[in-house]
Amino acid sequence: MTSILEVKQLSVSFYTRDKEVEAVRNVSFSLREGETLGIVGESGSGKSVTARTIMRLLPSPPSMVKGGEVLFQGQNLADKSDLEMEQIRGRDIGMIFQDPMSSLNPTMRIGRQIEESLIKHRKLGKEEAQREAIEMLKLVGIPHAEARYLQYPHEFSGGMRQRVMIAIALACRPSLLIADEPTTSLDVTIQAQILHQMKEIQRKLGTSIILITHDLGVVAGMCDRVVVMKDGEVVETGTTEEIFSAPKHPYTVRLLNALPRLDEKKKPKLVSSVARSADDRPLLEVRSLRQHFNLGKGQIIKAVNDISFDIRAGETLGVVGESGCGKSTTGRTILRLNEATGGEVLYKGISLNRLSRREMKTMRRYMQMIFQDPYASLNPRMRVADIIGEALDLHRMTNSKGERQHRIEELLEMVGLSPSHAMRYPHEFSGGQRQRIGIARTLAVEPEFIVCDEPLSALDVSIQAQIVKLLEELQQRLGLTYLFIAHDLSMVKHISDRVAVMYKGKIVELAESEELYANPMHAYTKSLLAAIPVPDPAVESRKAFVPLIDSSIQDPYGLERSRFVEVTPGHWLAVNE
Repeated sequence: MTSILEVKQLSVSFYTRDKEVEAVRNVSFSLREGETLGIVGESGSGKSVTARTIMRLLPSPPSMVKGGEVLFQGQNLADKSDLEMEQIRGRDIGMIFQDPMSSLNPTMRIGRQIEESLIKHRKLGKEEAQREAIEMLKLVGIPHAEARYLQYPHEFSGGMRQRVMIAIALACRPSLLIADEPTTSLDVTIQAQILHQMKEIQRKLGTSIILITHDLGVVAGMCDRVVVMKDGEVVETGTTEEIFSAPKHPYTVRLLNALPRLDEKKKPKLVSSVARSADDRPLLEVRSLRQHFNLGKGQIIKAVNDISFDIRAGETLGVVGESGCGKSTTGRTILRLNEATGGEVLYKGISLNRLSRREMKTMRRYMQMIFQDPYASLNPRMRVADIIGEALDLHRMTNSKGERQHRIEELLEMVGLSPSHAMRYPHEFSGGQRQRIGIARTLAVEPEFIVCDEPLSALDVSIQAQIVKLLEELQQRLGLTYLFIAHDLSMVKHISDRVAVMYKGKIVELAESEELYANPMHAYTKSLLAAIPVPDPAVESRKAFVPLIDSSIQDPYGLERSRFVEVTPGHWLAVNE
């Protein structure tokens, strides 16, 4: 096969007021016709900068290509004028961006956004472009394409918006598709569907693909060859089988080891004596909890619909499911950040629903939350010392400035940061460090129970492993109890004692972690597990595609007509009446 793209000794820098930042240094790789090349590495490794340099999308200044060539079909893209690049983008090279909502025009109908490139590059008339746009929507698996053609981006789910991005990128049948983290923000089943669509389209159109990701499980199932990047440089290149079976660079080995696998045995958990209660009563009891949102005009969203569970002191209960299933709403309702529509939450036998505002404020010292976005949950105008100190002041945890300062430094060291970080602002830290600051703030008031709401979703896989290890160490040391909310089932298995699977506001299955993963009983649980990409090319090549859940059926699993029964000791399941 001939090479469709050759990147030779590419170097890119960014210039700030103070210094030059070398984002990419001497990067070289090639892509053959019909091949899928994976570029992997952590945030800041230079993956996206390389992709945007190929597309000539980086503004100059502040960026500058310091050296190297990008040869596309034998032509150096660096020599092309802006007008020539406008013709190449979309027609010959398509790109799928990471965030589909910010990449789509919110004021334009979906069909019109697909038609733009068809009219510009293929010179189609209005009616012909409309027919082609509808066909593209069908090609990427969007049901009711004729009706969806007239809708706006906000009327689509995250997965459907990403499909629209694929349709736009492929509308002109480009010979090269660059997919920059196309599934990072998607749930595991939606991710499986998007990757399946990309494979099918590649098979039909013969498109070459560059897939940029930090998920090695995705790479194992999609890519023929892999380029591993670190700190702006290529540290290893090889076939997918070579990279996974015999990695040579220590960084590649670290990336592979950081990714949890479903087929690995869960490590035995040390039980903290701090967390044991005298009467063995559950620390938290949730009884028939409901959280309904009235949208007006008779529309009611049943975000949490009659769920019950217990959590014992020192235990970690994982809650998994797709976006919109009610996971985060459950956590927020337990802590009374949302007032429950019905049901009851008991903490050490005390009904939280019956507490006054003043009483609930006192109770919040013992019940805390780690939020999903480690940047949005920290005040950008406050130094770290004030972010952590605010919680200490609110609950009067210290008696003097000296004691306050000592406690802040102690908390920073506890989460693996330096006391010298106390006077910095959130923007001066990486994503993983910001999440550690959020954890330090949570621990400041010495809580007993913590709701961890998707604390890993914004982080690279190696950083995820570090945060999970930290949470486990803190649980053992301080006797903490966790409600761990996530859609990454692999990570949930390794941190949780028991796992609850949620779907459309209900718990459909609840069991011991190992038991649920080894013997899933509910069809939805099985579909979630089957969709998880495994970091093993041999396993991924044998996996069958997870079928789409028919979105036209309001209740595909019959949950409205189900009851919750204990099918085996400790294994609870939603079964149809």
